[in-house]
Amino acid sequence: MNIVLMGLPGAGKGTQAEKIVEEFKIPHISTGDMFRSAIKEGTEMGLQAKSYMDQGLLVPDEVVIGIVRERLGKDDCKDGFLLDGFPRTVAQAEALDELLEQMSKKIDHVINIAVDKESLLERLTGRRICSNCGATYHLIYNPPKVDGICDKCGGELYQRDDDKEETVATRLEVNIKQTEPLLKFYQEKDLLRTIDGNQKIDEVFESIAKILRGLN
Repeated sequence: MNIVLMGLPGAGKGTQAEKIVEEFKIPHISTGDMFRSAIKEGTEMGLQAKSYMDQGLLVPDEVVIGIVRERLGKDDCKDGFLLDGFPRTVAQAEALDELLEQMSKKIDHVINIAVDKESLLERLTGRRICSNCGATYHLIYNPPKVDGICDKCGGELYQRDDDKEETVATRLEVNIKQTEPLLKFYQEKDLLRTIDGNQKIDEVFESIAKILRGLN
């Protein structure tokens, strides 16, 4: 079972990826992990990627695809994989299709966890961090006992600039524009499965699991 997992920041992709991997026994392949592993192992593509990254440049698609090829060729992917963070563009999706065809594989499902923008803003702007010990809280999902004060050490809680509403809203807009063509690409291939990410975590997973078990 070969899956691409999609979702905007705050949609709960990481949580669901863990659950899918545990239930279906396939490796979770994220872009960051792939790059770090290839660089650490000193593969040809990993070294090429490192040379671009060291210069602060974007890694070109052909190198990214090369790293994906190396990763998907490993033994743990023979029964399937969960791709997370790749592809990001239609060009990458087309290159992935070509690569998988050469490997006699194909994408079975593209799971998109859809959450409305207001809920995403609420999730992403609610994080607070202790300025003293670094403990993390969320105003809605994991609030401190006393507003603005860390439960563990009594330190003052603050909001990172990255978590402020204006920054988060801009980031979401950029992500929405980036992913729309990709969602359309997979919709036209009848591979896109959209899941309501506003449900509780276990309900989201059950919706995903039904699709992956062929029950929906």
